[in-house]
This record gives sequence, structure tokens and C-alpha cells, in this order.
Amino acid sequence: MKLSIIIPVYNVEKYIAQCLDSMLDQDLGPDEYEIILVNDGSTDSSSAIAHSYAGKHSNIIVIDKENGGVGSARNCGMGQAVGKYIYFIDSDDYLISKCLKTIVSTCEQHDLDILTFVSTAFTTSDSNKEIVLKNKPFKPSFGPDKLSPIVNGEEYLANVKYRGEIWWFIINREFLVNSKIRFIETGWMEDAIFTLQLMLEAKKMAHLKLNAHRHRYAPGTAMSSREPKHFLKVIRDLHNAAVVHVPIIEKLENTNAHPEAITRIKARQQSFVFFSMLRMIESTMSFDEVKQRMNDMVQIKAYPLTSFLGKDYNGVPYQMLSILLNSKGRFYFIFKLLNPIFKLRYKFLKPV
Repeated sequence: MKLSIIIPVYNVEKYIAQCLDSMLDQDLGPDEYEIILVNDGSTDSSSAIAHSYAGKHSNIIVIDKENGGVGSARNCGMGQAVGKYIYFIDSDDYLISKCLKTIVSTCEQHDLDILTFVSTAFTTSDSNKEIVLKNKPFKPSFGPDKLSPIVNGEEYLANVKYRGEIWWFIINREFLVNSKIRFIETGWMEDAIFTLQLMLEAKKMAHLKLNAHRHRYAPGTAMSSREPKHFLKVIRDLHNAAVVHVPIIEKLENTNAHPEAITRIKARQQSFVFFSMLRMIESTMSFDEVKQRMNDMVQIKAYPLTSFLGKDYNGVPYQMLSILLNSKGRFYFIFKLLNPIFKLRYKFLKPV
């Protein structure tokens, strides 16, 4: 079997059919790929929809499990996969029609560990019309050719702006198994760590200029929700992601890895701190916890933001906000000035 597609499913009754229809509208035969749906304790009709599709299509498998989070669901699917390649996609996203044959054949032809491709984000209007979000298409730049040079992971990271999500690349399953890399099963940054670790292990990877993936952006999702407890969880997960980057960076520095790759990874680490600071201003977090967390970021050398601005984060808003946030004293002043306003909003208004 050529490909295993792993889809975590949790309370996505509005979108799962579109995702599955796109998986079935492909140019691989049913015997060439499998679709593994991991129902992670859904409480809506997602499970029923998944089982309905499985009853009609021989290459769809449903695994029902207790809720353990998306990392747990993906790890579960990995354990069942038998395809030569593995692809992870979220159950509210989808693929364009008939793109998988090109993606898989490119991997086979060049014996790649990882192949990345283009992803475009969209939202849905009130009339259910899809609207492509400005500045949201993710098109890694690596030369003018349709298929980039084939390089190792360090070289790729040195040359290409990368993202932590796992739905913009396909992976050789044997390479993945041998790497022993798995998803962290707590928090919402599990794919960012997984992606970075995996790419650094790759010996042969490339980018294909094929706009194959569509990522749905919807307010109220895991990363965009402003619900107070959830917001605090995201902040703490951002800090944990920064911490997990420490041994990765140290290993690269000790092995004289590509300096541009180290710079880009440090920028990504500090981006977690940058975005957590913006969220802290809006959160219900106590000032004592804010100070402790900032001290922790200093301790692991992820703050001040000395590596944040560069190839990937260089716009005027980033530059201006970095000036404001790159001093603990200024940040604490801004926090004390603005945070009470947000806390009043949480107290008297329904959070957005």
C-alpha cells in the first residue's frame, strides 16, 4: 500500500464530510491508500459520520478511543498505518482534487524522507462561501523549479521558512518509524515539536510547488479561542514549546550545524515567547505568574528576543512590538496598564 492518511476526529460534524470527500476524490485506487479515522471520544455526530463512510468505502478505517487529545490520536493512527508513506490532515481541512498521485509518485521517484507542498488558509462566510485569507497562503521559497533541490533537513530549514503544522508535508513511514519520533500527547504545540524534530532527522527532503492543501481558519478553534481558561492553557503551551526547543538548539550548536538553520530555529523558539507575551496582556493570568514565566524564559535564553527579527519575522508590526516587548520593565508596565481592562471584559462581558 502506498499511503496511509491519518485523521484525528473530535467534534467536527460540520466539516468531516468535506474532508473525507476530498480524500476520496483522488487519483489513487482504493487498494493504494488507506484513510485512518481516529475518533478521539467525539460527543457529537462525528463518530456516526465516520462509521457511515467506513461502511461504504473499504479503504476507510475507524478507530474509536477515549479522548486523549490530538497528539494521542495521531500516535494511535501511526501505530495502525501500513502505507509506504504517511500523511496527517486535520478533519476540518481538505485536499484539492486528484493531487495525491503526484505527491506520492514524487516521493517514490526521488526516495524522499519528507516532501512538503503548498497550503492555503481560508475561512467561511455567513453564506458558506469560502474566502481565502489575505497573507495566509503558505508557499515555502526554495528556488524557481516546481521541485526544489533535494537536501537534508538542516539545509532545508536554513533556506525555507517553515511551519510547525503537520498537514503541509508527507513522510516516508519507514523513516518515521526508525526516527522513533512521536507526538507529545499534552497541549496544542505537539505538531510544532514533531515537525522540527522530524525535519532535522531527514536526509532527503524537498518542496513541491503544488497548492494541494486547504486549511480552515475558524474563530473559536484551539489557538484562536479567547475563553479565559483555554487562553491560559495556550500561553503555558507556548512557553512549554519554547522550553522543548532548548535541547534541540543546544545539540545543533554543539555539532556545528548549519548556522542559518540554528538562527531560524531560534527565531521560531522566540516567536513562541513573543506571541505568549501578547496573549498574557489579554489574559486573566496573575502578575506574579507573568513575572515567573518571563524569568523562566530568561533562564532558557529565549528572552530577550535577540533572534526573533529576521527572515521570517520582519514586518513593521513585528519590529515595533519587539521594541515595546523587549524589555521586561516596559512589558510589565504595559501589562499593568492594559491587563485590568481585559480582566474587566472577562468579568462583565462574554469573551469573544
